[in-house]
Amino acid sequence: MAKMKIEGSFVALITPFNQDGSPDFGAFRSLLKFQEDHGTSAVLIMGSTGEVSMLSQKERETIIAETARMKTGKMKFFYGCTGNNTQTTIDYLKFANANGADGAILAAPAYICGPEADLEDYFLEVADATDLPLGLYNNPPRVKTDLHWDNLLRIFKHPNYVVHKESTTRVGQVAQVLRARPDVAVMCCDSPNLGLVVPTMSLGGHGTANMTGNIAPAEIATISRPWATPEVSVSFRDAYLGLLPMLHYAYSAINPVAIKSLMRALGMPAGELRKPLKGLEGEPLLKGLRIVKELELDKKYGWSSPVLKSV
Repeated sequence: MAKMKIEGSFVALITPFNQDGSPDFGAFRSLLKFQEDHGTSAVLIMGSTGEVSMLSQKERETIIAETARMKTGKMKFFYGCTGNNTQTTIDYLKFANANGADGAILAAPAYICGPEADLEDYFLEVADATDLPLGLYNNPPRVKTDLHWDNLLRIFKHPNYVVHKESTTRVGQVAQVLRARPDVAVMCCDSPNLGLVVPTMSLGGHGTANMTGNIAPAEIATISRPWATPEVSVSFRDAYLGLLPMLHYAYSAINPVAIKSLMRALGMPAGELRKPLKGLEGEPLLKGLRIVKELELDKKYGWSSPVLKSV
C-alpha cells in the first residue's frame, strides 16, 4: 500500500472547552470548518497545543471518537497518541485506529528523559503494533529527549511513519533528513525563534506543522507550500515576512497560552485554558489584538468582538 502523502499546513489545533471545563464539541466542529475553509491540509488534535497532558484518558478517547465523526474528507485528522510508556501509547493508537483516525503523532514520553537508543526502540515498537500512519515529533524542549538524525533515519525505514516534525534549532539535522530522502513528509515548527521555516522549505521541506494556523490558517497555508517553482519561493518570502509579527506573538508564551487567549478575545470558540495555565490579560493580550488589526486579519476573517473594537 502506498504511503499517505501530506504537504502544506498541518495545524496543531487547540482544545476548546465549555464553561464547566469539559471539551466543547460544537466548538471543535466550528474550528475544524474554519481550517477546512482556509487551506489547511491536516490537523493535529490533542498535541501540546491541545493541552493533551492535562486531559484524562477518558477525555482523550472521547475527543478522538467525537471529532473523527466530523471528518469531511477535506483534511486529514491526526491525533496525539503519546502515552506515558510504551504500552499506553499502543493502547491510544489502537483506540484511535478503531475510531476513525487518519493518523497519529508521537513524541517521546515526557519526563523520563530516556536515552536515544531506548527511544528509538520505543518508536519502532509502537509502530509495529499498529497500521495507522504515524508522525514523529522530535521536541526536546517539551520532553528533553533529542533524537539524532541517525536515529530518525533508522526509524523512518518503518513503513508506518509518514511525517517528521522537527522542533530543534538544528538546520543541519533537517538537511541530513531531507538529503536522505526518507519516504516521510518533513515538516518544521513555525516558531520564528527556532528559525526552521525558511531553511526547511528552501531545502525541499513539505510544509509546516504549526500553531499559528489556529489564527491565520490561509497565511500559514501560503508559507507551507512546497517550493515546486521559483514563484512559490517569492510568494513565501512576502507571506512569511508579513506574518512574522503574529508568529512571534504566538510563541510569546508557552503554547497554547498566547494563541488561545487571543482566539478567545477575538470571539472564536476557544474557551479557557485548563488550570494551572491562565490566559493573557492587559498589555500582553492587547499586543496580540493590535497585531491582528495591523495585519488586517480581523477584516479577512470577519472578527468584530467588543474587545477588538476597543483597541
